[in-house]
Amino acid sequence: MNIPTLAKRYGFGAALLGLAALLATSAIAEERQLPRGHFFLPEEGNVIGEIYTTTVEEGDTLIDIGRRHNAGYEEMRMANPDVSIWAPCPGTEVVIPAKHILPDAPREGIVVNLSELRLYYYSRPGIVETYPISIGRDGFATPVGVTRTTIKVKDPHWSPPRSMREEAAARGEPPPAVVPPGPDNPLGRHAILLGLPSYLIHGTNRPEGVGMRASRGCIRMYPEDIESLYERVPSGTQVNIIDQPFKAAWSADGILYAQSFPQLEENQGNFEPIINAMEVVASTFGETHPPIDYAQLRRVVEQPNGMLVSLLQVAEEETAPAAEPQLEGLFNELEISQHHGLFSELEVSQL
Repeated sequence: MNIPTLAKRYGFGAALLGLAALLATSAIAEERQLPRGHFFLPEEGNVIGEIYTTTVEEGDTLIDIGRRHNAGYEEMRMANPDVSIWAPCPGTEVVIPAKHILPDAPREGIVVNLSELRLYYYSRPGIVETYPISIGRDGFATPVGVTRTTIKVKDPHWSPPRSMREEAAARGEPPPAVVPPGPDNPLGRHAILLGLPSYLIHGTNRPEGVGMRASRGCIRMYPEDIESLYERVPSGTQVNIIDQPFKAAWSADGILYAQSFPQLEENQGNFEPIINAMEVVASTFGETHPPIDYAQLRRVVEQPNGMLVSLLQVAEEETAPAAEPQLEGLFNELEISQHHGLFSELEVSQL
C-alpha cells in the first residue's frame, strides 16, 4: 500500500510540509492541463484531485455544472445540500467534489465502484481517469465481479428487454421490438459490451440521470465520456466491479482521509458499517498507529456524503484529557473482543 513517510504523517518538520504543499500545488496546476477526468497517480498516498468551488451562471442547473466539472447527480446533490438542483440562483457558489480516494483494488484496467457511482480507468502508466456513472436501480442491481470488455458498437440498436416490454404493455404503451440509433435510443451512440451477458458500458439519451441509480443494471456514462473510452479502451480490458461504500487513504501531504457513500439497498445488512470502516482505516496503518479521531470516523459513516474528511486528531485533541468511553450503540463487549488486536486499548478508549 502506498503510505506517506512518518514525517509527513505526523507533521514533523515544517520545511517538509511546506515542500509537500508546494509540490502539491504544482501537481494540481499540471493536472489542470490534462484532459477532463485525467489525473496523475500520486507517488505517495492514494488521493487524487481537489475540491473547489464555482459560481452558478444564468440558466444553469446543478446537473449542468456537474457535467462540465466531471461530477454526477448524487455527487453534486450531496456536496451542495442547500442548493436547488434544477433552479440554483445565479451567483451562488457551489462545491465541486473532485477529490477522490482511489478504490482499494488493483490498478489495472477499469474499476467500477458501485456505491460511489464512479468509474476509474488506469489507461496508461502514471495516469488514472475517473468519471461519474449510473448503475442499476433497486431491483436491477449491477452485479459485483470481474469481467472484461468484449465488442464495441457505435450507433447501436437497442432491443427492450422482456420485462420492460411487459411493463410497457401493461400500461398500454407497447414499445417497438427494436429501437434504431437516434435521439430515442437509451444506449446513446456508443456501447462497450462486457463478458457478463446483457451488461454494457454505454452512453445515454438522458444525461441528466448520470450519477444516480437509474438503469436496469448497465453502466451509463455521459455521452462525451463513453465516446472517449470507446475510442481508447482495447477489447479484452479487465473490468473489476466492486462495492466499497467506505474508503480511507493517506494523501501525499500526510493526511489520513475517509470518504463515505450511502450503502446500496441490496447490500445493507451484509456487514456492520462502522466495523467495516474501522477495519478499512486499520488497513492503512503502517508500523505506527496514528492518532485517530474516532468520533469523526463515526460521523463520516453515519452521515455519508462522499466528501473527504480528515480522520487525524488535531494537536489540541491529542493533549486533552481522555474522555470516558462512550460505547453504547457502537460496540458491545462481544464486538470489542472479536476485534481484539485490531486496535489498542488506547484507541478503543477514544471511541
